[in-house]
Amino acid sequence: MAINNTSIDPPPIDLPSIDLGTILLSIFILIFAYILIRIITFILTWLSENAGIYRINVKMTIPLLKFSIYGIAIYYILNKVLELSSDQLIIFGGLLGAGIGFGLKDLFADVIGGIVITLEKPYQMGDKIKIRDDYGEVSDIGIRATKIITPDDNLVSIPNFVIFSESVASANSGNPEMMKVIDLYIDHDSDTELAMKILKEALITSKYVFISKKRPYTVLIKDHPYYKCLRAKSYVNDLRYEFEFESDVTRRTLKEFSKNSIKTPKLNIISGEGV
Repeated sequence: MAINNTSIDPPPIDLPSIDLGTILLSIFILIFAYILIRIITFILTWLSENAGIYRINVKMTIPLLKFSIYGIAIYYILNKVLELSSDQLIIFGGLLGAGIGFGLKDLFADVIGGIVITLEKPYQMGDKIKIRDDYGEVSDIGIRATKIITPDDNLVSIPNFVIFSESVASANSGNPEMMKVIDLYIDHDSDTELAMKILKEALITSKYVFISKKRPYTVLIKDHPYYKCLRAKSYVNDLRYEFEFESDVTRRTLKEFSKNSIKTPKLNIISGEGV
């Protein structure tokens, strides 16, 4: 019996030809997606600033729309423009995986991080967050990075993959109001009861304060050997005014302290000497 040693090769998979027209069409689709995202972001940002207490709720839809539009654009390019079959998509996936392994892994990690941030919402656009040593308001959650504006009006870009390795503190967790802690120091011999009363009055009468059953305020005191620390904990009605709130309460409290001979301790004592 004769043995047939002829091997049967799998049929070749023909990739579609990519001519100049295909490249230009793909570029046009991506540019159109980018422009559409910019327009939607501008409109939603404008709407959020006029939405009152729903400002953050409106803003949080922006990153979701970004990923959706870019996802649709890429799918359209692969399926309609390049007309990839199932086998060709597998090849494309393999090439993409190789590209990620050879140098695009950080970019891929940023994209995955952006998707996780959008879906799980550890923070949202408009939130006040702290990542590493950076603190500020989230102004944008992009494909590659999250941008925050610091109190000094600096724009900081933080790679999205940081979400996998660093802790993130959100001061408001998607709510328009946020907790603010204000510390004031008085001399050990000052009238403590009067000082607490003055601080409480300045706190609850501030135009920036937000008080409700779920958002109560607290005035506490901690006694140190050479000074006393008064701590006011309350919610500011709009997180964008956290520093105005702190300044307003501090200024009016210190003014009343001066009228009532309530003295502040020496600076070297507050800084830690004698504690």
